[in-house]
Amino acid sequence: MPELLLLRHAKSDWKDRRLDDFDRPLAPRGRRAAPLIGRYLASQGLEPDLVLCSTAQRAAETLDLVLTALASRPEISYLKTLYLAPPSRLLAVLRRQSPDRSRILLIAHNPGLHHLALDLAGSGPAAASLAEKYPTAALARFRVSDWAGLGEAPATLLDFVRPRDLPGHRD
Repeated sequence: MPELLLLRHAKSDWKDRRLDDFDRPLAPRGRRAAPLIGRYLASQGLEPDLVLCSTAQRAAETLDLVLTALASRPEISYLKTLYLAPPSRLLAVLRRQSPDRSRILLIAHNPGLHHLALDLAGSGPAAASLAEKYPTAALARFRVSDWAGLGEAPATLLDFVRPRDLPGHRD
């Protein structure tokens, strides 16, 4: 069954108030967290075959740092429509993906990403930590029945990982 990886971009830098939100780069904390997630994906054998990434600076930088830990480079599609997208738009993008995709990594923003994850996770003990907060650079992994019916058919939350849960984390 296919898997969906939902990654919130890593922590962004707010120092330069002149920058538009879209153009904010990663903060030092974000530059440390993103490679941790990449190493986690590699160590668990969770390398995606497709990445759908927001074109916002912080999302693109997050992806670049995640990729440093992966053995192979997946196909990447940068989509401006993912920037601050609501769950319905995220679902629409995912539902259009080819049925032969086995694992898709979506890198986007809150609150839409968090709401999508909550909608997919439903209730149950595995969803408890996800319900609390979806921090920057957090990753939710779901088993899904297919891309076309995503959100209609049940999805199973397999894991929810925050950078602070991983070896080598420091703030």
